[in-house]
Amino acid sequence: MNNTLKKTLSVVLAVMMLFGTFAFGVSADEVKRIACTMVEDGASGRGFSWYTYEDGASDLQIMKTEDFDGDFTGAMNYSGSTAKFREQYFHKVYVNTLEAGTSYTYRVGDKAKNLWGDTCTFTTDDGDSSFSFIVSADIQASSDENFREASATLKGAVATAPDAGFIALLGDYVNDNTNDEWDWFFSNFAFMNNHYTHVPIAGNHDGNITNKFNTNVFKHTFAVDESDNQSLEGVYYSFDYGNAHIAVLNTNDMYPMTQAQRNWLINDMKTSDATWKFIFMHRALYSAGKHFNKPDTIMMRNILLPLIDELDIDMVYAGHDHMYLRTTQVYGDATVENVEYVTETVNGEEITFAVKPEGTVYILPSTAGTKRYGVNTDASNPATRVAAKLFSTRDDDLGGCFTVTEIDGGKLTYKAYLVDDETKEIKLVDTYGIVKDEGGKAEESDLDQSLMATIVNYPANFAKAIIDMLKSYFQMLFDLIGI
Repeated sequence: MNNTLKKTLSVVLAVMMLFGTFAFGVSADEVKRIACTMVEDGASGRGFSWYTYEDGASDLQIMKTEDFDGDFTGAMNYSGSTAKFREQYFHKVYVNTLEAGTSYTYRVGDKAKNLWGDTCTFTTDDGDSSFSFIVSADIQASSDENFREASATLKGAVATAPDAGFIALLGDYVNDNTNDEWDWFFSNFAFMNNHYTHVPIAGNHDGNITNKFNTNVFKHTFAVDESDNQSLEGVYYSFDYGNAHIAVLNTNDMYPMTQAQRNWLINDMKTSDATWKFIFMHRALYSAGKHFNKPDTIMMRNILLPLIDELDIDMVYAGHDHMYLRTTQVYGDATVENVEYVTETVNGEEITFAVKPEGTVYILPSTAGTKRYGVNTDASNPATRVAAKLFSTRDDDLGGCFTVTEIDGGKLTYKAYLVDDETKEIKLVDTYGIVKDEGGKAEESDLDQSLMATIVNYPANFAKAIIDMLKSYFQMLFDLIGI
């Protein structure tokens, strides 16, 4: 074969390989962004969601882990819905027939195409009153590298509490809400999303009309709720786990928070007889970060603090301001003075427990990511006067933060940890505890949760919220200058 022919064949083969690779790249599909999320009953239900590049079915195969030997022969099969969003396809399936206290193995994809994602696992709530959960906040990364760095925080969390019942992230998963950012989140946090139940909370960077007009993103990212509580900017929902009841609020719903969501929260909490009651939300009511005196923060405080007092909430976990704050027991926007405390040694650590306390503890667990705020020295009102623990992870470049809450009947143990940026060493930085009688009281509550309740009340609510916000804002200014 002469050199000319050899060169010609080489060019032809190269072109064929190029176009073959290109064609394969265009036509190849994959299952990505897999998540298993909490639904109303942590013992029997879960939501499953994922993305593909091409249209197709939404199929779930699931079986007890004890019966799984490497393939899904004999698995239970479920189907769900598919929706096109941002030129890709979002899939979700809800299951409400699971057994309590059971480990399951599952995969999601398209059965007809034999297209499946990774093999994943989760465990349902066994219903007893001994469990733990992990909470972190504000990954808010904008590069693959930043997501990878933030993932070290949650890797530290699951190493510290490997048997956690669920993991809650308090919003702002991403920064600019692009497809790339969501892909980076799911690829770097697959160790968490593929093997734990996730409790998602919508942040203002996760799909908010006031943030670059991104809407409908959250409902096309996680399967979190089958009710009418979805919106353009997030979702609010609740669930039971062990002897606790948890409400997840949508704080993108603001200026002011709709009457429908407020009424829902009252109905939801009052009709629960759980021993422990928690709220997860994004925007923090108490903060010494840069948002402490923003109008939306002030409005939220004025609207929600009285409701939280009324509903006897034990702890509120929130993000948004990337610094650490744990309050005292707070009631009526002030520290509760007559709390009885006892000190116990738990696993070698001395922990102070409040005994049957009045009021609520507000937690702001800094950030899992690398975007960190300093403490605002002007935040003397209202945050620092009720702060029990307050520091910035930015000033000393301390690392990402996560918290673990352990429940054992009527005893709650709370711990906060930092993961060193360089060494990945996990350091305990804060502890607190509460002891109380087991069992709670439920009462009837049937306030109007419909959209009409918001429409009818909106003009008066908005006017009151603005007036109250201005009064609170000027009072803070007066406090700062000593008037």
